[in-house]
Amino acid sequence: MLDAGRLARQEISRNPYNSAMTDKRLVLSTCGSREVALKIARALVNGQVAACVNVVGPIESVYRWKDRVENAQEFLLLIKTTAENFERLCEQIRSLNPYELPEVLEFAVENGLTAYLDWIGESVTGTQGTQQP
Repeated sequence: MLDAGRLARQEISRNPYNSAMTDKRLVLSTCGSREVALKIARALVNGQVAACVNVVGPIESVYRWKDRVENAQEFLLLIKTTAENFERLCEQIRSLNPYELPEVLEFAVENGLTAYLDWIGESVTGTQGTQQP
């Protein structure tokens, strides 16, 4: 996994926080069961589209769908990835999530622990580094 000694040395030798806008992204998505959530999480991490996926839940969602207010128990995915991988991530979620319209919301990571942001970049394919070009 992570080499804690290497990370500690990196943190001592430079500013531990990346204060500039990064190419890292936090993506939110929901699905209707823990099984589907774990299937999506494993596929994204195994395919190196995401560095990490947290599965949170169950949660209770209240939403409007087809002119009705609905509520459902769902599982929330907190997905760490890069801007470069967002399109591939969307494609995989759409193919693996049985929802007619799956939630996929992308948030730019403006700042974070430099070593953690570097780890995200090292854990996914097609990523050049922490800073946007």
